[in-house]
Amino acid sequence: MSTGPQRPSLDSLDLSLGKRTRLQRLLYAYGPGNGTALFLPIDQGMEHGPMDFFPNPPSVDPDFQCRLALMGGYSGIVFHIGLAQKYMAKYAGRVPLVLKINGKTNIPSDAEAFSPLTGSVEDAVRLGADAVGYTLYVGSPAQDRDIAQLNEVRQDCEDLGMPLIVWSYPRGAAIEAKGGRDSLYAVDYAARMANELGADVVKLNLPKVDKEILAKCPKPYNDLDITQEDAIKKVVESAGRTLVLVSGGSKISDEDLLHKAKMCMDAGCTGLIFGRNMWQREFDDALAITAKIRELIATS
Repeated sequence: MSTGPQRPSLDSLDLSLGKRTRLQRLLYAYGPGNGTALFLPIDQGMEHGPMDFFPNPPSVDPDFQCRLALMGGYSGIVFHIGLAQKYMAKYAGRVPLVLKINGKTNIPSDAEAFSPLTGSVEDAVRLGADAVGYTLYVGSPAQDRDIAQLNEVRQDCEDLGMPLIVWSYPRGAAIEAKGGRDSLYAVDYAARMANELGADVVKLNLPKVDKEILAKCPKPYNDLDITQEDAIKKVVESAGRTLVLVSGGSKISDEDLLHKAKMCMDAGCTGLIFGRNMWQREFDDALAITAKIRELIATS
């Protein structure tokens, strides 16, 4: 694989007028503004608890992230319903909202991971959101309930013209036995699942390319001799006409973060969704790294 897949354009997608209008805002009216995107997620308070705010205590106040999204020129901010209702009023119309409508804590094991609904597509419309976010746990023993729940959300999104962003995350013992949640096999499967199940956008983690991990994956993944760059291209190809966002994950060095961002954009990703790497910093430092990432995206 010498060249990356072409990034899908809005014109190439079969979208309702409502979805097209909202995605146009996210991809062109805000953020880098060239058909790409940079999102700021702040769903970690539910998914991880308050511990993620310890490295930068002011970030425990969601207004910190709202100000960063506004001043940093993000394409949108990701909130669960409580934070959206309590903190978005003075940013309405200035910072696009992605409403996350399911979630869970990390207190129980992920062996049978499942995120119940915490909001609705109707809530997203009422709050003026430009997209909803849904976490799907690919490979979890609870995937039957998960897929059925996602199908209901997808139908509501179609009825109400709301773009659907799927956090497609491999989880469960079967995934761990076949290379783990960040293996190329698992992430590639997750990308394909989002495309199969009707996501407009998919959020994925970067696949890990490691000989020991690949050796544990099912055939033909276990025989692949592949670079990190080509692994990302493979995942983008599997996502097809689903726009791809890559997650930032835990905080890494600026050099590694910029390298990761460039690899993803060069591979045909539509954008990045970086949270802790941005807001686990003092505000001025967060603005500075945001500016570098935006510049990189804008020239992709």
